[in-house]
Amino acid sequence: MTQSNLPQDRDGTASTVLAVPTPTDTGAQATKRRALLLPGALLAIVAALLAVGIVPRLHASTELSQQVAAQRETIVDAVRPKPAPASQELLLPGSVMPYADASIYARTSGYVRHWYADIGTRVRAGQTLAYIETPELDAQLRQARADVATAKANYAFADSTARRWQTMLQTQSVSQQDADSKTSDSAAKLAALASAQANVARLSELVSYEKVTAPFDGVVTVRNVDVGALVTSGGSPGLASAPGELFHVEQTDRLRVYVNVPQDDAGSVTAGTPVYLTTQQHPGRSFAATVARSADAIDSVSRTLRVEIDVDNRDGALLPGAYAQVHLALRTQHPALEVPVSALLFRPDGVTVAVIGQDGRAHLRKVTIGRDFGTYVEIATGVTSADQVIDNPGDALADGQPVRVAAPAAQHG
Repeated sequence: MTQSNLPQDRDGTASTVLAVPTPTDTGAQATKRRALLLPGALLAIVAALLAVGIVPRLHASTELSQQVAAQRETIVDAVRPKPAPASQELLLPGSVMPYADASIYARTSGYVRHWYADIGTRVRAGQTLAYIETPELDAQLRQARADVATAKANYAFADSTARRWQTMLQTQSVSQQDADSKTSDSAAKLAALASAQANVARLSELVSYEKVTAPFDGVVTVRNVDVGALVTSGGSPGLASAPGELFHVEQTDRLRVYVNVPQDDAGSVTAGTPVYLTTQQHPGRSFAATVARSADAIDSVSRTLRVEIDVDNRDGALLPGAYAQVHLALRTQHPALEVPVSALLFRPDGVTVAVIGQDGRAHLRKVTIGRDFGTYVEIATGVTSADQVIDNPGDALADGQPVRVAAPAAQHG
């Protein structure tokens, strides 16, 4: 290439210009540029793929993790402990017994000449139930009365003799010793008279026992004698169904009801506590009464308090020996809370409930159970009214497990 072919400036000097590449030079440089651009293009493609596929998958994975975490939260129902009733009707079995009852025995020996009261007969105090013939006793009484007459005669003679000897002693007609002997003999005869009179009184008292009488107003519930039966004093009558007992009398216008109150409720039962009774014989009818007395001691075997209830039974509706249901209205000494029975968990370490904490987790608490109301139980210790107690917790529920309270059901109008 010659100088004349170069372009010149206006002043005639030659200017320097880039040489135009030849076709061969242009292909090499293009290949070099493509080699430099290829990694960038690959990076752009990878970025596009990430934006289109992987990122959404990452979002989907995050959402799945959240769903799994949500599924790990156990959906539960929760209840608030509410105040337990201030009073409770305690239902206990009771035994209806007569206010007084007595077994009547013979106090003298003889034969039953007649009986005047059969079972079911209402009698008054002192009324004759039977008459016992006592021929041997009657003979002894006659003999004793004769002995009294003899003793009176002997004493009269001894007394007059002693008086005479005292008179003669004043004139020195007899010795002092003889006069004292007569006086002593008079005193002995007086003592013999008193003994004979006491024997008559004893036998007369035994003869009075020929009449068997009722000790109080009541009804005859047992008769074990018949006419001609030989009875002995304190022994067995002619009929051997109940040895020694002639009659049995019970006072039924008033009754005693015996109840054994559990130890946990014993402190709430005092004299004057109102009660009422129900029986199967009188459905729909209740008998009002009050607690009359208690043993004031817990039985060491049954762990119960023996309580007696007096019942007016002048109409005779209740029968002694019957079974009755005793309803006692007891007031609680210490206010407590109650929860459903379904909220209790029975674990080896004791009875517990699951309480939802502020952290959204279940926390197991030991509780002390008080009264049983059927579907609810009284909780003496372990929960407060502000707690959320899980109802119907599963046996697999663990302490610290995440829980969530179920949303309340929608109300439909």
